[in-house]
Amino acid sequence: MKGSHIFLFSALSCLVLANGNKIFRFGPCRISMSMNEIRAGFAAIKANIQGRDPIRTVSILSHPHSLHRVKSSEKCCIIHHLFNFYVDKVFKHCTTEDSYVNRKISSIANSFLSIKRSLAQCHNQNTCKCGQESTEKFKQVLANYKGLNVTSAAMKSLGELDILLDWMEKSH
Repeated sequence: MKGSHIFLFSALSCLVLANGNKIFRFGPCRISMSMNEIRAGFAAIKANIQGRDPIRTVSILSHPHSLHRVKSSEKCCIIHHLFNFYVDKVFKHCTTEDSYVNRKISSIANSFLSIKRSLAQCHNQNTCKCGQESTEKFKQVLANYKGLNVTSAAMKSLGELDILLDWMEKSH
């Protein structure tokens, strides 16, 4: 019987890897996503997006302690807030005159929307606890964002997407 469980686990692992998705765990939430697809889309436009950012002295996500040292039990909450933030605020204000860049932004936004839905399901099942730490860290991200005009803040946030992706990979 043990052998069949190992085989089943191995087969499922191969299916997950075959479609390019990886399972990420944020506290009690397990989310399947294609990090390679998101990273490839971002890598294709990163220089273009970051080149549009005239304000180099301010960061949305890198403010001291914004994403650092989040308790495991609160990672679900902060990632839930961040995906809502990117879908509801950032991607809505990121358009350029370059149709290729816009298509890549749209592709990343669609991936985020799918992940946001999965996170919302977990969050709504009350398995995702939001404590003071995650609330304060997200308030800091919002304060950084609101300190700039909407378009600049959105482009800066998109340009910092690698910070979020790196944090997600280290956190899971």
